[in-house]
Amino acid sequence: MVAGLESITGGEIRIGGRAVNDVPPRDRDIAMVFQDYALYPHKSVFENLAFGLRIRKRPDAEIQTRVSEAAQILKIEHLLERRPRELSGGQRQRVAMGRAIVRQPKAFLFDEPLSNLDALLRAEMRVEIKKLHQRLGSTIIYVTHDQVEAMTLADRIVVLRAGHILQVGTPDDIYNRPTAKFVAGFTGAPPMNFLPCTVSADGAELSLAGGLRFHVPAPRRELCRANAGRELLFGIRPEHIMAGNGHGPDWVPLTADVLLVEPLGSDTLALLRLGAGELTGRFPPDAGLVAGKPIAVSLPANRFHLFDPKTEAAIRGPGW
Repeated sequence: MVAGLESITGGEIRIGGRAVNDVPPRDRDIAMVFQDYALYPHKSVFENLAFGLRIRKRPDAEIQTRVSEAAQILKIEHLLERRPRELSGGQRQRVAMGRAIVRQPKAFLFDEPLSNLDALLRAEMRVEIKKLHQRLGSTIIYVTHDQVEAMTLADRIVVLRAGHILQVGTPDDIYNRPTAKFVAGFTGAPPMNFLPCTVSADGAELSLAGGLRFHVPAPRRELCRANAGRELLFGIRPEHIMAGNGHGPDWVPLTADVLLVEPLGSDTLALLRLGAGELTGRFPPDAGLVAGKPIAVSLPANRFHLFDPKTEAAIRGPGW
């Protein structure tokens, strides 16, 4: 719709402050970077970069200057005479980005540009795109299913589900203050854990699956009291689960059975059985996790989330 390839049913699209609802795609001054590169196989890298400018009948001197500048930014000056078949996946993606850069558009559209790359190259290209954005200062609308890409690249994230916007916010907002269970479960690796729970009459305690008791700190009790007796979903992120017994009112000590251990080098993931539920925790490598053995863990009393199990909306209030 932003590119003008689909009509909109309502609202208004503005690019650079100009309404473009009725503006033809060629006149919208945007540039697209496709998932599959969409390079011309019979043209050199230089001609692929220059193609859009030649169509617009720009002078040869200007084409040479713009292509050289884009190639320098993306470090592909040595590839200008090659054909796409002679390039690696990462190099092809740089050429695709360069073709958009030479246009000097008001906005860029990136359609999952890194999904065809392997994990290491994807990480490298994320850094390059971040640098590119900082250097150009242009608006980039970046579509991705990879939440790591979204969290690391975005100034603002729009989380969509089945065509509906669930939340718009900074990466910090999306991660730490999710407005829906889907948003909470989409961000984080591993994602947030969810357990059924019931709120006590005075709002001071949550009953988790399997009869576990979880005390609610004072700043959060008012909202819990307003939901007394309700069956809700309790959410906690893996990195907020601590091995050992935490001391003080900010920690709830529990005992869990270790079902599975996944060493990752810098840290270790463990699947835990806690009462009648299962949680994934992220721990330091020296946490002493052994599959089949119990371990003392502590949950932070002030870092949990609550969700309505029917609407999946977050239940939030003062102190959250």
